[in-house]
Amino acid sequence: MMSIKGCNVPDQLRSLTQCRSVASPKAFSHRRIAVVPICSSSSTSPSLSVSRVSALAVSERSNSPANGSVTLTDPLRLGTLSEDGLSYKEKFIVRSYEVGINKTATIEAVANLLQEAACNQVHTLGYSTDGMGTTYNMRKLNIIWVTTRMHIEVYKYPAWGDMVEVETWFEAGRLGARRDFIIKDATGTVIGRASSKWVAMNTDTRRLQKVHDDVLEEIINFSPRTPRFAFPVEDKSLMKKIPKLEEPAQYSRLGLMARRADLDMNQHVNNVTYIGWLLESLPQELIDTHELRKVTLDYRQECRHDHVVDSFTSMEPMKDAEAIPELNGTNGSATKRKNEENCCRLLHFVRFSGGGQEINRGCTEWIRKSTI
Repeated sequence: MMSIKGCNVPDQLRSLTQCRSVASPKAFSHRRIAVVPICSSSSTSPSLSVSRVSALAVSERSNSPANGSVTLTDPLRLGTLSEDGLSYKEKFIVRSYEVGINKTATIEAVANLLQEAACNQVHTLGYSTDGMGTTYNMRKLNIIWVTTRMHIEVYKYPAWGDMVEVETWFEAGRLGARRDFIIKDATGTVIGRASSKWVAMNTDTRRLQKVHDDVLEEIINFSPRTPRFAFPVEDKSLMKKIPKLEEPAQYSRLGLMARRADLDMNQHVNNVTYIGWLLESLPQELIDTHELRKVTLDYRQECRHDHVVDSFTSMEPMKDAEAIPELNGTNGSATKRKNEENCCRLLHFVRFSGGGQEINRGCTEWIRKSTI
């Protein structure tokens, strides 16, 4: 089997995919247990390890019709449960179509990686074979998870070809679930964090509802025993209410249409798409000189195919601040902190076109791009 010694981390990850594909199909168990081939540089056959937590997952979902054999793609996944099974880590390589003009990952790409890791955790636990993070009882009751709030902070954007590791975990209750994320680079340095809130929605009525007891019983064993947060507990910004944007807005982009490509498995516009809609109404002067550091979104309604929406943005004054020179003379005003790190905060608002109902509102924070 091929050796990957001497390669950098991204190269090793690419080699792992090729290496794992060499494993004989006979190595896979016919039980629904996470069997993970471990790639070795020796000429011996790949070894197999079966997680104790995965066995627990089998007993928890014994009534699921999805208890068939492990799929051929399972050993190719670069994600694993933690030893106690209460969190999940997965490595990703930033691909060319995930970067923008500056050759670093876009905020939408980062959000998509978070979503992928979250869905893969549920898949690793044996659920979500035909749904987006749904369990057997959720599909039986026609219930899906929908996002009500997403907060993402990126301290350093990974570049094309970089490896990032996403760790995620969730805590669920009758009113919904909270899912947190920590993003690290190849050296183990934290380059981002995120926290999200989710509630249950009935796919027939499209109405929100409490999480059913049968669903809680399925997932409760895979939540941390004591609360764990991606952000410091004293950070109250996650719970801060996003103020309503006063009209008329300083910037706007009208007539954005929900495309078929924007829909996900839940038959509505995916939550990541809204981030792009918010950014469409930004002034180009800000994009050229500043980098997005934080984004918070509140989701109030779902949007479906062919819906047309309008995006609005206004600068939000910050305390103890002065104007950013690049935006002088425009129809907006931005601010910077006294510590000389230019920073500005914006409010966002997306609604159905033609003065329709509010779909979501958001808040973003930007810092000046480094000149080095």
